[in-house]
Amino acid sequence: QVQLVESEGGLVQAGGSLRLSCAASGGRINFINMGWFRQAPGKEREFVAAISWIGGSAYYADSVRGRFTVSRDNAKNTVYLQMNNLKPEDTAIYYCARGPRQFNSGTSTSLYDNWGQGTQVTVSA
Repeated sequence: QVQLVESEGGLVQAGGSLRLSCAASGGRINFINMGWFRQAPGKEREFVAAISWIGGSAYYADSVRGRFTVSRDNAKNTVYLQMNNLKPEDTAIYYCARGPRQFNSGTSTSLYDNWGQGTQVTVSA
């Protein structure tokens, strides 16, 4: 069973950048589509970004497109989320998860599993 662990998040000022990583252990994620989600206080967990297993395709939530970039290094068994031009509304707990076999099949949390423990990202105004 693959286990996913997100890197430590942090506190950043609006307009700043932060890169999260999601390291897998207990198995390889080379052939697994992966996704990032986030959950703000009092809100449901929402989709942020997804990347195909080969890394050639990615898609994003409208709220982060153009500011966030998802990537992966299969040799390191790790997926990344580069977040630029952060806004206070990006404050949330960020999670990585294993995606469905068919890439781009949806953004529902029900399509994902093997969730990481999450990492807090706080953006100050």
